[in-house]
Amino acid sequence: MILGLLKEHGKETRVALLPETVQTFTDLKVEVLVEQGAGEKAFASDADYEAVGAKTVSRNDVFAKAEVLLQIQPPAEGDTERIKDSQVWISAFNPLWDTALVKTFLNKGITTFSLDLIPRTTRAQAMDILSSMATVSGYMAVLEAAAKLPTFFPMFMTAAGTIRPANVLILGAGVAGLQAIATSRKLGAQVQVFDVRSAVKEEVMSLGGKFVEVEGATEDKAAGGYAVEQTEEYKKKQQDRINEVAAKSNVVICTAQIPGRKAPLLIPKEAVDAMKPGSVIIDLAASTGGNCELTKNDEVVEYKGVSIIGQSNYPAQKPVDASRMFGKNVLNFMKLMIGEEGELNLNFEDDIVKGTCITHAKEIYNERVKSVIETK
Repeated sequence: MILGLLKEHGKETRVALLPETVQTFTDLKVEVLVEQGAGEKAFASDADYEAVGAKTVSRNDVFAKAEVLLQIQPPAEGDTERIKDSQVWISAFNPLWDTALVKTFLNKGITTFSLDLIPRTTRAQAMDILSSMATVSGYMAVLEAAAKLPTFFPMFMTAAGTIRPANVLILGAGVAGLQAIATSRKLGAQVQVFDVRSAVKEEVMSLGGKFVEVEGATEDKAAGGYAVEQTEEYKKKQQDRINEVAAKSNVVICTAQIPGRKAPLLIPKEAVDAMKPGSVIIDLAASTGGNCELTKNDEVVEYKGVSIIGQSNYPAQKPVDASRMFGKNVLNFMKLMIGEEGELNLNFEDDIVKGTCITHAKEIYNERVKSVIETK
């Protein structure tokens, strides 16, 4: 197999594979072509890649010679026209949301795998890029909030008096939320957490957070641990409770998302109106509409003294470790498709391979994506 590692576009600083992970691919008899400069923003030089057996070539050569094309982001503008139907495209392209791109891949007959849809099973944990990147996001969200807040996070007892700890509200107790709880507590904040899934209460409490109870949530074991749509009655009770807690919070960190749908609105404008001047909202769901009504993706909105930070790519602010984690996930996934002699083996009998495959032979393989496409 010839694996082509592409340079990311736009503001992305990560790279899908660092040299240390490329070394393992070459040990598995996979030839690796690296686009020149692919790792420079993650502090990996072309010489570093060549030292572990990769070849650094032009972008044109990667597209011309590689059997498998790998990057983190969806294809850059014009790249879908360059991908041949004999090639395999691997990235994280959010197929439940970007159905137009899925249809383009489908019509061209390109085999594609979207790493953000790796099944969330015990066996697939070592391949789960969402969990890895959410860890970075939860950590960074708290650090940015602490830097932006005009008060301290921890309680201080000084000769000048006692400084009260910050009150932090975290919406969503997935991986990002749990990391945000842990980091907030390490910094000395008081933390309250809301999630519609009652099963996460024990994890929240084990990290030192207080779970905000709202009775009557709908839960679906078939949702693979994700949140699901709720009834209107529950949404009303939920909103009243969140508004009440948010008004007393110095920091709100929003992490709640539903795959393939717009992020749930949890902090409406009237809730922001009731917050204290100087408060900070960090919205990790900004790329899918945001949990806060006033969020703008990749922007900081100042509203009545409240800072609303829409940030959907914190991992790019920690490119070395984020790339390291991402690359290990990719390696563990691709091992399922590498034969003994380094050849490409698309084993669709494997539930992880099949579940992550979006399009192949002009068919949609992922059932969740297929259902979304059929309803649009």
